[in-house]
Amino acid sequence: MANATDTPRSDRHSASRSVLLYDGDCGFCARSVQFVLRHEPPAARARLAFAPLQGPFGSRVRAQFPELLGVDSVVWYDPTAPSVRVRSAAALAAVAHLGGVWAVAAALGRLVPGVLRDAIYEQIAHRRFEITPPACLLPSAEERARFLP
Repeated sequence: MANATDTPRSDRHSASRSVLLYDGDCGFCARSVQFVLRHEPPAARARLAFAPLQGPFGSRVRAQFPELLGVDSVVWYDPTAPSVRVRSAAALAAVAHLGGVWAVAAALGRLVPGVLRDAIYEQIAHRRFEITPPACLLPSAEERARFLP
C-alpha cells in the first residue's frame, strides 16, 4: 500500500519548480542542458529541474498534455500553471531562466514572430544529430539531484 513517502522523488521535487525536458538520446540536447547548468546563477538552481523526454517523468508530462505526443522538441514544463512550452518558446524560457544578459537576449528573441522562431528551431532540430555527436550528461553530485527519472 502506497503512502506519502512512496511518492516518486520526481513528483516531490518537481511540484513547484519548472522542468526542462530534453531528448536524452541527443548530444546537442545534452550539451544544451550542460550550457544551462554552467550559466545559471546559484539563486536560480532551486527553480529548475531536468528530465529526459523518454523517462518516466517525461512520459507523465506527455500523458498530461496529449498535444505533446507527436512533438519532437525541448519542452519547458511549468507545474504551477500547469502548462508546457515547446520548440523556440521552450528554448527561450530556458535562456530567460539564466537571467542577466541571457534574459535580455530571450526578451529580444520573443520579438521575433513565433512562426519564424519555430522554423529556425526546426532547422536546427532536424540537424541536431549531425551538429553534435552523441554525448552523455555527466552531472556533478549536486547537479544529479536536479535530474528526474
